[in-house]
Amino acid sequence: MKITICGSMKFNDKFLELKSELEAVGHEVLMPVAVSGLDYWEDDGTKRIEAKKGLGLVGKHLDKITESEAILVANYTKGDIENYIGANTFLEMGYAKYKDKKIFTINPLPNQKYIDDELLSFEPVVLNGDISKIV
Repeated sequence: MKITICGSMKFNDKFLELKSELEAVGHEVLMPVAVSGLDYWEDDGTKRIEAKKGLGLVGKHLDKITESEAILVANYTKGDIENYIGANTFLEMGYAKYKDKKIFTINPLPNQKYIDDELLSFEPVVLNGDISKIV
């Protein structure tokens, strides 16, 4: 299956681990672009915003979702939010749902009340860390 990994770029190292694990069992994996030389979290967000706009990162990632059969949301703990799903990932999940793609999450959905209904409406398959459940 062709799968696009989605999630906070804070988890890029985990994306690489997931990619290896998925490829080892025969999946083709597409990933978000990690901008080398950019400390994503060092400033007020200006560099991050300019990279996203200048490189067309959001559109390129949505194109990968279009090309895939499924997305895998790498939702790990970020700060004090367990199983974090941020704004871009939420957008990607909505887009995947609109494009009728399967949606898998590594961990259960987060307790983020302001998006609970929408997340549930996307009907993700929660893997509880077990990628062998991807079918």
